[in-house]
Amino acid sequence: MQKKCKYIFVTGGVISGLGKGIITASTGLILQNLGFKTSVLKADMYLNLDAGTMNPLEHGEVFVTEDARETDQDLGHYERFLNKNVLKHNYITMGKIYYDVITNERQLEYGGKCVEGNVHIPAEIIRRIRETSHKDEADILLIEVGGTVGEYQNIMFYEAIRKLKLLEPENVFIIHLVYLPIPEFLGEMKSKPAQTSIYELYKLGLQPNFIVCRSAVEIDDKRKSTMSINTGIKKEFIFAAPDVDTIYRIPETLKSQNFPKTLLKAIGLKPKKREDKNWTKFIMNLDKTKRKKNSVTIAICGKYYASGKFSLEDSYVCVLEAIKHASWKLNLNPIIKWFNVEDMENLEKRKLMETDLLKCGGIIVPQGWGSRGVEGKLKVIELARKNKIPYLGLCFGMQMSVIEFARNVLGLKGANSEEADPETKNPVIHVMPNQVEYLKSKNYGGTIRLGGWPCILKKGSVAYEAYNKYPNKNIYDKEENIIIERHRHRYEFNNNYRELLEKAGLVVSGTSLDESLVEIVELPHSVHPFFVGTQFHPEYKSRPLDPHPLFLEFISKSKKTIRKKL
Repeated sequence: MQKKCKYIFVTGGVISGLGKGIITASTGLILQNLGFKTSVLKADMYLNLDAGTMNPLEHGEVFVTEDARETDQDLGHYERFLNKNVLKHNYITMGKIYYDVITNERQLEYGGKCVEGNVHIPAEIIRRIRETSHKDEADILLIEVGGTVGEYQNIMFYEAIRKLKLLEPENVFIIHLVYLPIPEFLGEMKSKPAQTSIYELYKLGLQPNFIVCRSAVEIDDKRKSTMSINTGIKKEFIFAAPDVDTIYRIPETLKSQNFPKTLLKAIGLKPKKREDKNWTKFIMNLDKTKRKKNSVTIAICGKYYASGKFSLEDSYVCVLEAIKHASWKLNLNPIIKWFNVEDMENLEKRKLMETDLLKCGGIIVPQGWGSRGVEGKLKVIELARKNKIPYLGLCFGMQMSVIEFARNVLGLKGANSEEADPETKNPVIHVMPNQVEYLKSKNYGGTIRLGGWPCILKKGSVAYEAYNKYPNKNIYDKEENIIIERHRHRYEFNNNYRELLEKAGLVVSGTSLDESLVEIVELPHSVHPFFVGTQFHPEYKSRPLDPHPLFLEFISKSKKTIRKKL
């Protein structure tokens, strides 16, 4: 008989973007460290079947699971906090739920009944929740509900919570995350918006068990009392989540308020073991690093963070976090500089940008799609190569480094990617053969090369040395000399140019097991301190307790490199 699972739903109110994913991940970490088999599920309200077709400026960076699902970035947070893989069944969208219900209807799975939204949609959501807990053999399943309470798009998720609560009243609990603003013209923290969002839950037949209050500063006792009286939530079940310098402090912030003991008592469980202190040690070491004030400056040169007058760093959140993990491990404070690659395509702006880039310890060109900004990226890479600035190219950034080398070292005029210029005479990057039909039929969603794939390393290469210098058994099998890294692409290195490029000095240091796909290119140490491009996304598998080897080596070289001025 399947053991009973405790379901903890994390919901949000007032505004979006408060950090439900961080609260979910932090709660999961706390419970995991007390010996519980904890799992997570993200429920997004979008009608997209997955997150793969969404522009990063619309929804932030897409995260890819080991088993090839394009998901919301919150799954990345879950992996980083829990230090384990989450899989495709840990992510659902409203589009997927509707798709499955309609598919079932077409296959007569409902026995000819009239299929109704308020009946069959919540039932399918509940089925998926239970299925996830069964697959993961979870003691506790945390379910993050996307969006905010009161939105019509996610109403069926709340109806599913209500019905599951009726079925298993002793196993269903709600943590509700709210925002308490401090309007500048008042200078006082206001709790009414938070109270209103809780009332919205009441209208849906739900009462939260716990309230977590996001705010610039910690909620005071007076406002806790006010919220408790007006909402009926016990004061001791109201917790503070004030702004912190890093999201990784949130578990310790909650623990300092007796959150673990209060939560476990309320859901009827006792700790299974003494608390695992590895996360606490990580935070203590982070504090030491911050006090030392040794820093490294890294430039991220992309095109997906400018939105009007605002910068959306979530477009590259995995890269940003990977830099932090590696820097902290090396007792360095990362200073991130953001550069719009399109500025490199303007002569006047380019001079200013080049001056600023030459002050940086290392340069990263991350993922991207399409032709916009390509020439700017190539200029950035040329600058890094010629001035011996440590360079890390990720996916599109790897492809751009091949193009730059082909043009400026090999001398192939007009070398390009077929993605950026379908008519290029020298397609050093071309579409993968199995992708041609997908593109012709406009079958874009979920069809690209996704998930974890094996790669064999060239012994003695820069990449090989990095993986061996910083061994990570979750990524690298040292005995077999094989890494497993995650991909998200439909264009690749064109092997017709491999011999020419290698003769000119470009090193192919990682390939698929059958050597048909080039996964890593680099320049040798004799030519450049660190110049590596990966077709895969090493940032997806970087975690605070286990930074990625390539980022560790890149940061190490970025700290040490001394450059000449222009």
